[in-house]
Amino acid sequence: MTPRGRARRAGVAAAVAVAPFAFAWRFAHVYRTRAGFPRQHPPTFDPADVGLPFEAVDVPTRDGLSLPAWWIPARGGEPGPAVVLVHGWESGRHRTLPNALFLNAVGYHVLTADIRGHGANPAELLPVSAGEFGSDALAGVEAALAREDVTEVAVLGHSMGAVGAILAAAAEPRVAAAILTATPADPYRLTRQTFRLARLPIPDPIAYPLAWLTTRVYLQPRGHVVDSISATSAIRRYGGPILAIHGTDDRVVPVAHLGRLAAAARSARADLGEAAAPVETLVIEGGQHSWMYEFAVYRETVARFLATALGGPLGPEEAARTAAAVDARRPPDDDRRFGALDDLDAAVGAGARPAPPAVEARPT
Repeated sequence: MTPRGRARRAGVAAAVAVAPFAFAWRFAHVYRTRAGFPRQHPPTFDPADVGLPFEAVDVPTRDGLSLPAWWIPARGGEPGPAVVLVHGWESGRHRTLPNALFLNAVGYHVLTADIRGHGANPAELLPVSAGEFGSDALAGVEAALAREDVTEVAVLGHSMGAVGAILAAAAEPRVAAAILTATPADPYRLTRQTFRLARLPIPDPIAYPLAWLTTRVYLQPRGHVVDSISATSAIRRYGGPILAIHGTDDRVVPVAHLGRLAAAARSARADLGEAAAPVETLVIEGGQHSWMYEFAVYRETVARFLATALGGPLGPEEAARTAAAVDARRPPDDDRRFGALDDLDAAVGAGARPAPPAVEARPT
């Protein structure tokens, strides 16, 4: 073979070897652009529309933002415990109101805010991740703790908001209890699952290393590292009472994530023996990713857990009965499909870097 032929063959071999890495790099950047910017849904109703008193407030964050929020007092505003609600991806504070409705009925003040890039907040210039949910959930906790009418604070988050809730709880030792619903266990598995949700035909031997790379590329603009925004890592650091809830029919975050989180929490406090705070789980048969508050068993379990962890204001069984009797239903605009990953397969195939999407999506 001539020197020119050998050089050509070596060039072809090098191109073949590099091509998968080039595709993966391009895929990761397109994914970040498509999936990193939530479609916003400003509130279309407020607590008064479901019969709750409220005050419009702003929640300051440590990095200088002001998050629009509602303070929903209970028991005529008497001092008592509060629950900070953290909504999920492409959602907003108005979609936490079914939870606020039954929590108010059993005596808990509620603070619920729009996470940055969501609700009535302006769009973000950088991708939004669990790290931003965590920092904004922590801002809500700090705002609630600063109030004179609040004696203790618990957090309740859903999906990405549940990751934010446990990140906040791990960062603030005064969080008295954490309730986590439909929680992604870690960023890698969440990224792998979004490939499935986008109907990308990527086999597992390729999908898992691609998810590893994609997750790191996604987090790079804000300087996050994976461990710092992982619910599994955070749940190991939090020592307070935990209630983790999942539905058997959750196709967004499969129920197996619940087992991973519970195992991590119990392992981290195993050496404490009977002194360890409880780690409780609830699997709701037929429960989907959203709307688990429509199940009476969800409402009564949450109310009983909080009454036990916070010592009132009602007794655990009275709180459970009261919460179960509340008619908590999904908001009228809540039946929407996820849309952040629409056409991701086409975008990757074309090598495009599309603008953040702007059509309707199902909230989390």
